[in-house]
Amino acid sequence: MTYVMSDLHGQYAKYRKMLELIRFSDEDELFVLGDVVDRGPDPVKILFDMSMRPNVFPIMGNHDFMALKILSKLQVEITEDNYATQVDAELLESLFFWQQDGGEETIRDFRRLQTEDREAILDYLSDFAPYESLTVDGNRFVLVHGGMENFSPDKPLSSYDPGELLTCRPDYSRVYYPDRYLVTGHTPTSLIDAQYQGKIYQKNRHIAIDCGAGFGGPLGCIRLDDFKEFYID
Repeated sequence: MTYVMSDLHGQYAKYRKMLELIRFSDEDELFVLGDVVDRGPDPVKILFDMSMRPNVFPIMGNHDFMALKILSKLQVEITEDNYATQVDAELLESLFFWQQDGGEETIRDFRRLQTEDREAILDYLSDFAPYESLTVDGNRFVLVHGGMENFSPDKPLSSYDPGELLTCRPDYSRVYYPDRYLVTGHTPTSLIDAQYQGKIYQKNRHIAIDCGAGFGGPLGCIRLDDFKEFYID
């Protein structure tokens, strides 16, 4: 079976309960549509768990991208000789805004790690895919974290840059692909339609699965084989 969840935001307990609920096994596949880190209490714990599972496939989210960018810089030993090249106004500004957007939890977890574990986490984050395209039981799916800015139905997925996939929000009233489903996280479903607060949104060949777990809402998961929805409050 093929499952998709998104925007875990450090909610390790919900993540593990979801794996139990869907009875996730070695024969299954799980795609995680990004924003594994920030806000919640255990972002690094989820990353380690995911990294140990060869049948879990991570897709880059904007929070994961920011974590990788900043933590890679902070990992470098800063001395008087290299301070000017390692610490600049752009890094300090990015660090400030990231902390304001939930990054403090990830920084705290990261600082507690030994050097080799820090390197393992950064290596794992750098391997997050920008998107996935797959076929399940004859249905075709495109999986991205945010959306597809500057979209064209004929534009190859490999032609989109990270910014076009990570931070934009789709037009959920528009059918992007008549022959494929666009599966996204990033935008809490309550912002798409208030009737879908805490629920997965399925309309117009969109499947939006961020149910607000990072803000105290449920964690949603969908099984692509039969479109069955699962929730952990």
